[in-house]
Parts: sequence; C-alpha cells; structure tokens
Amino acid sequence: MKQFSATVNSDLSDRIGPCVATIGFFDGVHRGHKFLIGGVMDSASRLGLQSTVITFDRHPRIVLHKDYRPRLLTTCDEKLKLLAATGADNCVVLHFDEATAALSAYGFMKDVLRSRLNVRMLVTGYDNRFGHDRAEGFDSYVDYGRELGVDVVRAEAFTLNGVQVSSSVVRSFLSAGEVSMAAMCLGYEYSLAGTVVEGCREGRRLGFPTANIVPDDSLKLIPGPGVYAVRVEIDGDGRIMPGMMNIGSRPTFGGDGMTLEVNIFGFSGDIYGHNVSVSFCTRLRDERKFGSAVKLAEQLAHDRAEAEAVLSR
Repeated sequence: MKQFSATVNSDLSDRIGPCVATIGFFDGVHRGHKFLIGGVMDSASRLGLQSTVITFDRHPRIVLHKDYRPRLLTTCDEKLKLLAATGADNCVVLHFDEATAALSAYGFMKDVLRSRLNVRMLVTGYDNRFGHDRAEGFDSYVDYGRELGVDVVRAEAFTLNGVQVSSSVVRSFLSAGEVSMAAMCLGYEYSLAGTVVEGCREGRRLGFPTANIVPDDSLKLIPGPGVYAVRVEIDGDGRIMPGMMNIGSRPTFGGDGMTLEVNIFGFSGDIYGHNVSVSFCTRLRDERKFGSAVKLAEQLAHDRAEAEAVLSR
C-alpha cells in the first residue's frame, strides 16, 4: 500500500491513478471496515482501476467541537498499519482542519475526490456522511457524482452473529468489559500500549508483582473495570507473554483513581520506563473489595490459574 499524507489542497492525481475509493475515519479498522474495503478492491479489480482508502489524521469532531475528547480504538499509526494489511493500493491521510470542515459535500467531491485524488467510483459506508455539517446524504452524493463523473454506490452493512459491526458497537463492548465480543468485531484482540511507572508495590507483597502502566495516548479507550486475561509484549521485542491485568481503583487498599496493573506470568525483570503493549483476551471477573490481603491473594491465585487456562487455548 502506498501511503500519502495530504491536505485537501494537495494534488495527488499524478501519483494516484484513476481509482475506486472509500472514505471514513476507520477507527479500529474492524471487520465491517475490512468488508467495505474488500468491496472497493473487488470493484477496482473488475474495472481495471486502483483501490484507494481515504482517511483523516484526527477525529473530525475534535476540530468541530474543541472540548470533544474521542475514545479511540486505534492511534493513527495503528490505524495505518491495519489499513496497509488490507491490501488496498493506496491510502490517503487527509489533514482535517477548519478548511476541510468548511467544504460542502459537493465541493469535497469535486475539488478533492475527483480533481485531486482521481476518484472514478466512490463506495460509501452504509451510514457514512461527509461534507459541512454532514447535511447531505447518499442521494445527494449520487446526483453530484453524475455531474462529476464519479459513480457513487453504497456498501451493505456488515453483520456478524446478529451484531451490526461498527466502531461505536466495539466501544460499547470494551466499555462494558466485553473484550471477547470486541475482538470478534475487530478481528483481533484489542490492545493498549503504555509506559511502566512506579506503583504502590502492593502486588509484589502479595506475591503477584505488577507493572503499572500509563497509556501512551490519553485519547485511547480503556476497557471497563475488571480483571482480564491478557497477552503482553515489552518494547516490541516480539516475545508475547501471558498475564492478567486489573483495571480499577484497588478498593481492597483504599485506592483512589483508576490504575492499570499487569502481572506478567513467569517474569521478574525491572521494566520501569519501558513500553508495554497489552492485548485483552477475556474478562475474568469484576473488580471487588476483599476483607483482607490474604483473601485477595487467594483470589489472585485463582485468577492466574483461570487466565493460564484461557490463554493456553
């Protein structure tokens, strides 16, 4: 996949041949997105054109509403890696700013899609809208396309086991701690990356030392409170280790505020200041308060045994 960073004024028509394209923020690059992009690639192959995915470098609502803080499923770098894996010919990352937001749907189709990006067919998501205030819909895009020489078609929704897959559905599953359902929709296990910082060392005293993690991206969604079976990678070295993670306020010790603590099975090295990536396999239980540290340690031993069984499968 060839990747291009551009503004709406960039002319890439000399580097991107006539193409079939789709456009969206593509947060998470979930199975619904892959279904849509697969349709773009099929149409491009049939018509003898290139396939192009058009996305944005930031969530549009950040520009439209200054106090808006999205809960992202992927950072921009993660999104681009996932898009590259789809096999599409091109990916254009448009810088989204006030000028982009001010474009009407017609202006965007004429000046950006047709003139600068060589789009000959536009495949829209089943619920996707673009242009200033998203005021127009699919029928308008079809009319504009006829005038501009762009064939506009709408993809079907992607449904899996009765679930209509979307980024908002994945966020809902993660917020509820349903990481297995989120993984089903994504097509991969959801992950968080962050830096290991000094903690209270309560886990070490219980025989379950934990790495306390501060996420790299403050906008990335953190799954709901609970204890999870996870897979852990340190500094991107390719070695994947089993573990369990607690997300919550540590109520047994009178904790205040949210912490992310991962116990890596069979690992005892000093990783303060290192980067850790945690992939969520399944949720083991709710976080809860125990009557004593001994009772908590007994539960942690049970959690570890359950996590090992789950991860070995």
